Amino acid sequence: MSMSVLDHSVQNILRQVAKEVVLPYYQNLQASDIQEKSPGDLVTIADKLSEEMLGEKLGALIPEAAIVGEEACAADPAVMDHLADDQAWIIDPIDGTGNFAAGKSPFGMIVALSQANETVAGWLYDPLADRMCYAAKGKGAFLNGEKLSVSNAPKGKPIAAMATGFMTSQQRDKLLAAADGHYQMVDIPRCAAEQYPRLALGSNHISTFERSLPWDHAAGILFLNEAGGKVARWNGDRYRPADRKTGLLGASSPKLWNEAAELLGDVFKA
Repeated sequence: MSMSVLDHSVQNILRQVAKEVVLPYYQNLQASDIQEKSPGDLVTIADKLSEEMLGEKLGALIPEAAIVGEEACAADPAVMDHLADDQAWIIDPIDGTGNFAAGKSPFGMIVALSQANETVAGWLYDPLADRMCYAAKGKGAFLNGEKLSVSNAPKGKPIAAMATGFMTSQQRDKLLAAADGHYQMVDIPRCAAEQYPRLALGSNHISTFERSLPWDHAAGILFLNEAGGKVARWNGDRYRPADRKTGLLGASSPKLWNEAAELLGDVFKA
C-alpha cells in the first residue's frame, strides 16, 4: 500500500471514529462514564470505545502490524513491548482526556505508524475543527492537505509552553528560573495534539516535556520535524517510540532549539 493511499485511509478512519464515537460523548458524559486510572489521569468510555474501533480498523489496513493503544497499555504494560516490533500502530484514542471529560477543548486523536522503532507516519486530528495534521518520514508535513513549513522567526521574545507536571519540584524550579526573562510564558493546552501544531504554526515557539509516551509524542514529533522545526531529547538524540526515556525539547526551528538547549539543558543533565 502506498503512503498516499494509507494516509487517505487513516484520515477516513479517524473522521469516522470521531463522528460515531468521540463527538457523541463530547459534553454528554455521565459521571459513571469517567474513571481515574491514577490521580489526575482520567479515562472515559469514549477513550475505550475509540481505541477499540481505531485498533480494529487500523489493524485491517496492515494486519501484520502490532496495535499499541494507550488504554491497552494502561491495562497491561506488557503491550508496550510491541513498540519494538517490525511495524506498530500507536494510538491515542482521545488526547487531552482531561479537557474532553470537562467538556472543553482542546482535545484530539493521534495515530502513528512505526517501523523498526522509528516513526514513519503520523496523524493528529482535531475533531471539533476538522483539522488534520499528517506527516510521513522524508515526505513533509501537511495541514488539511496543504504542505506546511514552520513560520518565520518570532518577533520579540519566543513564546514558551512548558509542561512541568511530571518534573521534580527541583527540576521545575530550575527550569523556570533559567527561562525567566528569555521567553514569554503561556499555559500549556494539556493536549499534545494541540501543542505540536502550535509549534509548527508559530503560535508557540518552545515546548518542554518530561513524560514522553509514544501515543502522545510519536506523531507530533514527526509532524514538527517534517515541517522544519525540531524535537529531540535534551542531548540531541532523536526520539524512538520504544525507548523508555523521559525529557523532550521542541522548538519551531532548529535555531530556537539550539538556543533553548544551551539555555535550559543544564537542568536535565545527569
